[in-house]
Amino acid sequence: MEAAAAASAGGGAGEPRPPGGRSGRASASCGMEAARRPPLLLLLLPLLVSALGAAGRGGPGPVTCGSVVKLLNVRHNVRLHSHDVRYGSGSGQQSVTGVSAADDGNSYWRVRGRTAAVCQRGTPVRCGQAIRLTHLGTGRNLHSHRFTSPLSGNQQEVSAFGEAGEGDYLDDWTVVCSGTYWVRDDEVRFQHTSTDVFLSVTGEQYGRPIHGQKEVHGMAASSQNNYWKVMEGIFMQPSEAFQMEQYHAEL
Repeated sequence: MEAAAAASAGGGAGEPRPPGGRSGRASASCGMEAARRPPLLLLLLPLLVSALGAAGRGGPGPVTCGSVVKLLNVRHNVRLHSHDVRYGSGSGQQSVTGVSAADDGNSYWRVRGRTAAVCQRGTPVRCGQAIRLTHLGTGRNLHSHRFTSPLSGNQQEVSAFGEAGEGDYLDDWTVVCSGTYWVRDDEVRFQHTSTDVFLSVTGEQYGRPIHGQKEVHGMAASSQNNYWKVMEGIFMQPSEAFQMEQYHAEL
């Protein structure tokens, strides 16, 4: 079925804008300063080492607030994705889709506390906890509401909403999993806290301008279409309180 999406005219919230042009010594100074600045990989290295260290101490650790992750739909083998392309029907908000490419930078989502709540960086996410997933590229939150899904037509639309990470209570999703914490290698579900639908993927594919990407929607029933697993990401090291809790549990 042809896509009900249209290209957005504006840039996404939170996207950096290049500074105004400079010349002469100012440009040379900026160039030298940029050359002295450490590469991004070096800045992220401590986080990667912490994550690998936690895994080495007892397998994959919990997903923590502040982590930036890609989420794979296990049934359809696509990653949760968004971009500054709006739906051409329904809410007209930013579209959310599933993509098969593992290396697409628009598939990163930051794990945060629910609306109007703070989840400190490094705090493990508990099963049954409500969270927000904020799209890293545009600063909009994973969102759902009573609009009809654009392709399947009999489910609920899922979109990205808000500006600079702030939207409303319809951005909240409950992590449905077994055990105490959301563990990185677990298959989990995300249930919309206000409408009870599950974040799901269907086989429906969009046409232009997002050809081949799969529809993501809210499904009322639990099924194999709504299981997700954490894949690539930068994982915040669990807080000291959590590490002490695990230490005492092992005694």
